[in-house]
Amino acid sequence: MSPRVPLTMVVHGPEPFDRGDVRAVLSTLGQVRILVAGVMGRTAAEESGLPVECCSAPPSAVLNAQEGPVFLLNHGKTPESGRTFGEIVAGRVMRGDLVHVECASDTVYLWNNGDADLAGRLSAVFGYHVERAAPRVPENGTTRTIKGCLPGEPVCVNGTVIGEATAETVVLEEQDGQVVPVAGLRPKPHGLEKLHRNGPFSLGDAWCKSGEIRRGQGAIDRRCCPERGRVVLIDHCGHHFYDLVTPDTCGVLAIGDDTTAVAGHIALHLGIPLLGITDGDLDGVIGRTFPAGSVVLQVTEGRDDDLGLKIAMSIPDGPVSWHTWLSEAIAGVEDRTQVTIDLRGE
Repeated sequence: MSPRVPLTMVVHGPEPFDRGDVRAVLSTLGQVRILVAGVMGRTAAEESGLPVECCSAPPSAVLNAQEGPVFLLNHGKTPESGRTFGEIVAGRVMRGDLVHVECASDTVYLWNNGDADLAGRLSAVFGYHVERAAPRVPENGTTRTIKGCLPGEPVCVNGTVIGEATAETVVLEEQDGQVVPVAGLRPKPHGLEKLHRNGPFSLGDAWCKSGEIRRGQGAIDRRCCPERGRVVLIDHCGHHFYDLVTPDTCGVLAIGDDTTAVAGHIALHLGIPLLGITDGDLDGVIGRTFPAGSVVLQVTEGRDDDLGLKIAMSIPDGPVSWHTWLSEAIAGVEDRTQVTIDLRGE
């Protein structure tokens, strides 16, 4: 390997940071360029304080953009889910090969005709065994199979809970523009309805996952945000949080149970207060953590979607005082909601 070409590691998700896998790489491999893919991965990476570059793109897209030696680092929920994830990524990389370090199974996967020398070096560093593998023929764009599920845990598509797993494998299909559960899922109809709320939707390109979006609670890093600035709407699209929030954001309006939970976790890290509108059905995708100045309302009449969008109409185009806007927004719906979390005094 030429010393002039830096080694690049693409990290997926928060687990490699929360469990110390990334620090272990740096302590043994030395200088490595670290690229982070995924919303929760970015949150965990920033909390870690390690020198990383965050990319608003899926792992396959990040890998496709690299030149020189590169590998994928992942820590799946289970060994099977970790392998399945690598198989999906390997099927999407244009270079036709992939070196994938899977910490959940102590394995360095050499997908297709990957860089055997790099795989051997990583195997020696981690003490993992090398396994050659070839991805199966990719599913068509209308079918998705989610493996490694634990019965009873939530199943998410693009950060929205669409139901509860009833088996280790969940199969979804897109029929007439709608996502339909085929096997292994006790559906949440309202969740399935939300998938098309934010424009064109493709099941083949969607982010599908079972269980908690982040198992670790992470470190509290309450950065300062302006008291006066923009209020940002996060409407059932928590996976786009970093794309929507800017330095002049003074607060977030999050619509939906799952969106409120995910947005609250990220907002805590950034120190941005949040107003969450929920039906009171937080599905366990992540711990209920929210920053100071936040309020979570449970709708007592109607649905969170309708009431949340009504509140969204009061968001001004220009700067506003978060405390003033929050008080007025709550007062405007107090006859149809009840406060479940109030952190305005903190």
